[in-house]
Amino acid sequence: MNYLYACLLGLVQGLTEFLPVSSSGHLAITQHFLPGFEQPGLFFDVLLHVATTLAVIIYFRKDVWNLLSCYFRKDEMAISNRHILHMLILGSIPTAIIGLSGKDFFEGLFDNLPVIGCMLIVTATLLTLAEKIRGENGRLLGQVNRSDAILVGIVQGFAIIPGISRSGSTIACLLLRGIDGEAAARFSFLLALPAVGGAMLLSLKDLQHVPTATIPAYGLGAFIAFLSGLFAIRCLMDVVRRKRLVGFAIYCLLVGGVIIGYSLLN
Repeated sequence: MNYLYACLLGLVQGLTEFLPVSSSGHLAITQHFLPGFEQPGLFFDVLLHVATTLAVIIYFRKDVWNLLSCYFRKDEMAISNRHILHMLILGSIPTAIIGLSGKDFFEGLFDNLPVIGCMLIVTATLLTLAEKIRGENGRLLGQVNRSDAILVGIVQGFAIIPGISRSGSTIACLLLRGIDGEAAARFSFLLALPAVGGAMLLSLKDLQHVPTATIPAYGLGAFIAFLSGLFAIRCLMDVVRRKRLVGFAIYCLLVGGVIIGYSLLN
């Protein structure tokens, strides 16, 4: 892993983690076309996810603090915060079950370009449906219920498949459930925190296989992912408010089609 590759992959991760276009799919595609690219396990990918998760914590620091302190406060907001925290925990359970039971299978798909192309088209379909069906006045963040949490947790679990956008699929799921756009985006980002934390713990076994000389490059890539991630979060929040997810659906459809076409010709 050289510095150029680390910077490029960090930029790709940061921009595509929050924009609904599948960061895992874009990382897999980018890595496929990098000459001589080799990576020990998925540690670098997970490290990039940790960097973008830190961007989530920074951007939504008030939400995170309110959730962490909700059991120590007695104001009316604390009641709503406790409910949201319970829904995030509930939603994390199916994600963990799917992720742990299918980890090896999902990892094997990262080199399968036809699957990635097909899953990008699935992402495009979800975004289009959500944008067309979503109502004008959705439910607020504090009104996310158990069914919403479980369903979006299942969707997030299957979003481990490269090509399915985690942010895009979970936001689309919540929009289809009648949740307000901004509330759906906030819940989606907060739900990612425990999932990425768990993935990081599982990837620690790969740390011993990381050459010491590549650690600075890994760190630089993670830093770039963090900065570009902050920018991407702001962009997506604006897109969700303006109801312009269809543009990303078209992008995913085009990229998915190109990747499938490339795979058939090679």
